[in-house]
Amino acid sequence: MIRSKDFADELVSSGFNFFTGVPCSIIGNLISELTDRSDVTYIPAVREDVAVGIASGAYMAGKIPVALMQNSGIGQCLNALTSLNLIYELPCLLIITWRGFNGKDAPEHIVMGETCDTLLDTIGIVHHTLSGDNAKELITESFNHIIERKTPIALFLKKGVID
Repeated sequence: MIRSKDFADELVSSGFNFFTGVPCSIIGNLISELTDRSDVTYIPAVREDVAVGIASGAYMAGKIPVALMQNSGIGQCLNALTSLNLIYELPCLLIITWRGFNGKDAPEHIVMGETCDTLLDTIGIVHHTLSGDNAKELITESFNHIIERKTPIALFLKKGVID
């Protein structure tokens, strides 16, 4: 398990400097860590499409943004991702908690847990699944993807990978 502080440190040291998102218990400690830091900005969002919009504005202002959300929020922000980010080359890292992975979670998370990766495939957003072993590599790869391709990239985060 990765400590939230270490995960936040890795994001910041890789070049990410602006954070927004919607709360989720899987990333509660990470959000607290980002909120308490003085070297980055964290803006809470009321919905996932709002987080994507905030991240897009931050990118236009010269920041390298991260939007945090549950996978249930992918449905909420598909239009923003396709008609804003992909069309106008406004990248951000999406850190998406993978609720309902392998049918393990509350019933309301099961359908999205089974389909969230397919939804991102359908709209052409590259995605990977974080683990304790690949987090540093995937964070660096995500930063490079944003700089080089100027499109969003997603990292799925299963319960138990970070504290």
